[in-house]
Amino acid sequence: MHPDLFSIGFLHVKTYGCCMALGFFASWQVLSYLCKLIGRQFEPLGNLVVALMVSGVLGSRIAYVIEHWQAEFAAHPLDVIRIDQGGLMFYGGFILAVLVFVGWCIIKKERPLALGDLLCVVIPLGHAFGRIGCFFYGCCYGRLSESPIAVAFPRASPAWYEQMNAGLISAAAQKSLPVLPTQLFEAAANLLLFVVLFLFFRRIKRGTMALYLIGYALIRFGMEILRGDPRAAVGPFSISQTISIALLAAGVLLAIKSRVFKTH
Repeated sequence: MHPDLFSIGFLHVKTYGCCMALGFFASWQVLSYLCKLIGRQFEPLGNLVVALMVSGVLGSRIAYVIEHWQAEFAAHPLDVIRIDQGGLMFYGGFILAVLVFVGWCIIKKERPLALGDLLCVVIPLGHAFGRIGCFFYGCCYGRLSESPIAVAFPRASPAWYEQMNAGLISAAAQKSLPVLPTQLFEAAANLLLFVVLFLFFRRIKRGTMALYLIGYALIRFGMEILRGDPRAAVGPFSISQTISIALLAAGVLLAIKSRVFKTH
């Protein structure tokens, strides 16, 4: 855990914010390359990319605040705006970004499937950087574990607070009990998914939206089983698992539809 990257006078650069910026930059560069690959101008998409980035962060923060209001924000409401300190729920940002994307396609008369195939290639790349930022901040941690790869976060970290409030450690403890680094697990899984989507798009140029929906839904559903931070539930599943099931179904239907179109 290393939430502060560096400080110069009154300027405090947060590691989480820096990881988000790197993720946006990397995604921007790859998307620019893919546009050249398919002979499409990238510049007209610039405004859309910025809008999706902003809506993604905003939606992620809104969803996180709603899910963690009582635990984190009820006593400190001004902390709602401190996104530099972590606390984003990916699916909230994904849903809002999808709404912005659909609106853009309607206004600009774009083909949503073709444009979606292009954009979905880089989503897991930016997401991977975000999860690395989560690790440095200490949020989105995993279950208690005695595994050699488990990590103990320092005093005042989210894991430390949760374990202290649960009576698992004392207020004098200098670090949390070891937990699984699920942030790094998901970052690695997203990077692998990005490589698969990138190679798939270079070769076939279509179908990556369906592949992304299926791939990330499976990754996230499994990752939720390993998470140890507070999770809001919908029946037997967490909210994220419920959304993952819906996205998996959408991805499968989209894959079937694409195949039908391809054979006729």
